[in-house]
Amino acid sequence: MAKVSQLTELKGVGPKLAEQLHKLNIFTLADLYFHLPFRYEDRSRITPIAGLQPMRPAVFQGEVRGASVLFGKRRSLLVKLQDASGVISLRFYHFSAAQKKQFSNGATLRCYGEPRRGASGLEVYHPEYQLLEDGLDEPLEPSLTPVYPATDGISQQRLRLLHQQAHQLLRDQQVALTDLLPRSWLQQWRLPTLEESLLFLHQPDRNTPLEYLLSGQHPAQKRLILEELLAHQLSLHKIRAQVQAHQAPAINSPQQLQQQLLAQLPFTPTGAQQRVVKEIEQDIRQPYPMLRLVQGDVGSGKTLVAALAACDVLEAGFQVALMAPTEILAEQHLNNLSAWFEPLGIRCGWLAGKVKGKARNQSLSDIADGSAQLVVGTHALFQNDVDFARLGLIIVDEQHRFGVHQRLELREKGVQMGLSPHQLIMTATPIPRTLAMSAYADLDTSVIDELPPGRSPITTVAIADSRRPEIIQRVSAACAATTRGEPAAQAYWVCTLIEESEALQCQAAENTAQELQQALPHLRIGLVHGRMKAAEKADIMAAFKDHQLDLLVATTVIEVGVDVPNASLMVIENPERLGLAQLHQLRGRVGRGSAKSHCVLLYKSPLSFTSKQRLQVMRDSQDGFYIAEQDLMIRGPGEMLGTRQTGLQMLRVADLQRDGDLLPQVREMAEQLWNHHPQTVEPLIQRWLGEAERFANV
Repeated sequence: MAKVSQLTELKGVGPKLAEQLHKLNIFTLADLYFHLPFRYEDRSRITPIAGLQPMRPAVFQGEVRGASVLFGKRRSLLVKLQDASGVISLRFYHFSAAQKKQFSNGATLRCYGEPRRGASGLEVYHPEYQLLEDGLDEPLEPSLTPVYPATDGISQQRLRLLHQQAHQLLRDQQVALTDLLPRSWLQQWRLPTLEESLLFLHQPDRNTPLEYLLSGQHPAQKRLILEELLAHQLSLHKIRAQVQAHQAPAINSPQQLQQQLLAQLPFTPTGAQQRVVKEIEQDIRQPYPMLRLVQGDVGSGKTLVAALAACDVLEAGFQVALMAPTEILAEQHLNNLSAWFEPLGIRCGWLAGKVKGKARNQSLSDIADGSAQLVVGTHALFQNDVDFARLGLIIVDEQHRFGVHQRLELREKGVQMGLSPHQLIMTATPIPRTLAMSAYADLDTSVIDELPPGRSPITTVAIADSRRPEIIQRVSAACAATTRGEPAAQAYWVCTLIEESEALQCQAAENTAQELQQALPHLRIGLVHGRMKAAEKADIMAAFKDHQLDLLVATTVIEVGVDVPNASLMVIENPERLGLAQLHQLRGRVGRGSAKSHCVLLYKSPLSFTSKQRLQVMRDSQDGFYIAEQDLMIRGPGEMLGTRQTGLQMLRVADLQRDGDLLPQVREMAEQLWNHHPQTVEPLIQRWLGEAERFANV
């Protein structure tokens, strides 16, 4: 018997329907099988009217005991339905005269809907219903009813009919679906085959508890969850293998430059910083590219770790490139690194979008001939006209702002004489364990889990903006007070707007600065926002750092890159508009000295439930990793990852929060498949990621 594989071989599927199915990423019959329900309805049994519960959809039937049109705020049709156990109301806001005529006294209706508490007891709004002929009892659904992701022009009923056809083909063995997991695994973990799993999930047995399916606990779901997570893990294995197939310079320098750098510092690196530097040094001694992610909370000293790693590479005669997502952060790095390296005879280069004309040509020339040894810049570093002489190490700061493909493009800049550069990725946004094991599985991970000594804890309070005058007075008192001869405190006032428009954010900051200047004429107030020229921003930041300003009004441009130890008070307006990671980053601008520090979250009432959760987390903790875990729970992985990984936002059956405990097992399975069943790797990736896997083509 010939095997069926094309959608158009199904009855009723012509070119038009096939095109609509493409919108759901259904291109083949196999895609249809993997287009899985996201919930189920139980239409397999009739619930007595007295047994109906609010907010729990059910099938019920009875005789019409009256239908009347009511005229209130909105015209509605109210139908009373009765069975042997009780009465329920059906309410329709959109109805026709012909429809009203159907509801004649004594007519038998079978309905499906969700009861809600109404003025006359339980009511069901716009239920699905059918009229039953006298003496005829329509059969109920034999299994739970699947509800599929749909699109315009394709109804649930159409999708269910297509699936019924497809399942029959599967049962008749007219379709071949390859089971890509080793049979021994299915036996070991008591998992069903692929065919059994798919047939069950599209038509679950009517006695399967809905809660069981909703929580993803059924063995058929577990089977597919494991396989989907495995496909994502393997796609990252593939990236790693492709990168590490290249040769890299094996760096084994005498570390004199590192000793010289440490000798000029007024402090000693923490134990955590020293441990992470050793991990990096072991990596760069290998003849293949390092791929290491360094996580460190706000203020943990990642820049120094990056500088110490750069020392060995520079000493070996190679260039180092540091890429940051914004010009303000890149400039901060340039200032820090120049201050450390220029006295040691290392020349720093600079390249950003604002570098134009002769200055840009000179920068490009210095990078190309190797006279710029340590190059700092933004994404401008991977533009076409940038050529490095001997790039040995790429440092990418704030990895979550870049996609995988962007740092891989920068890597291509370093491929000379057959050598690829090492890669060090840094982030001050702690990554929850489940995300680190899934979205960042192509990277080795180091954690700087210790803050430098002398950092003061930050007291965080949430206050409604109705108390704004009180907060302005608090800022006044803090900036004017001196204790025991120490200088008065300095403060930040951060303005946020929900609009993406930078112009509106800047306008809000300008208005706030004017308002505060009028209320606090005795304070020196500065303003920083994203539309100012870089030199102007740098001057104001420098003035604030030198305590020539008492209060700095700013947009979220100060989220990263400003270190003012004397600043001990921060007010964040509208904190409910920001994510936890960004709030944590902003708050990290204070508490950098020994003075007691405070953060005021000045929110607008009323707060949504999610906003209340966020602000409570900020009040409860300063632990970036705890905050990141809470952020994952509140926002979910798709929003946290941004655009980095298209695939992980498109999980079909797996859920990183719910199924995170499976990841250690999945990593082990990925290793085994990669090493012992390599022929199944590519088919698995294609089955689950398909088009989304294109980011892995490096």
